Amino acid sequence: MVHADASAFPSGITKREAYAQLLEQARSFFEGQRNWVWYNLPIFPSFPLTLIPSFHPTRAHSELTTEPARSNLANAASLLWHMYASLPAPSSAVNWAGFYLILGPFHGRPACTTIPFTRGVCGAAASTRTTQLVPDVERFPGHVACDGATRSEVVVPILKAGTCVAVLDVDCAVAAGFDGVDVEGLEGLARVLGEGCDF
Repeated sequence: MVHADASAFPSGITKREAYAQLLEQARSFFEGQRNWVWYNLPIFPSFPLTLIPSFHPTRAHSELTTEPARSNLANAASLLWHMYASLPAPSSAVNWAGFYLILGPFHGRPACTTIPFTRGVCGAAASTRTTQLVPDVERFPGHVACDGATRSEVVVPILKAGTCVAVLDVDCAVAAGFDGVDVEGLEGLARVLGEGCDF
């Protein structure tokens, strides 16, 4: 399948069916691609390689600079964005979908660049290593408001060997925009990412 066609979700699809398609497409995209982000070292010749989580000192520099420009997190964010847009309300009111704790690939308005483990819904998901389903962000202590239109949020930790390496964050412009189907689907995607990426 052409990669762009993977973002086409059929009209009338249920949310559960949409998540099943998203997980199938994500697994297909990630096969053989363990990069969670892509880096192009010639652009940043003085960048310290040890700061790149997937850097392996035993690999030749030429191998690092010629890897395909693919990113599992970028494709996952795109799939999520197009999936939510294809669904009826409240899913179609999703206004941000992407990755944190240091800002990763996303779709939506510009966002905060870092969120500490001690703050907001993302911080709570990371520090407890449990999914946070928040029907009303105004009632969540310490909520970090990157987009003032957000009314509800779901954040799923991405775990690698029991350690939270990132969080999958989805915001909605209506209250109670997410339910158990979203939690189940997003936790499935987080597992696929945790298993399929070299964080």
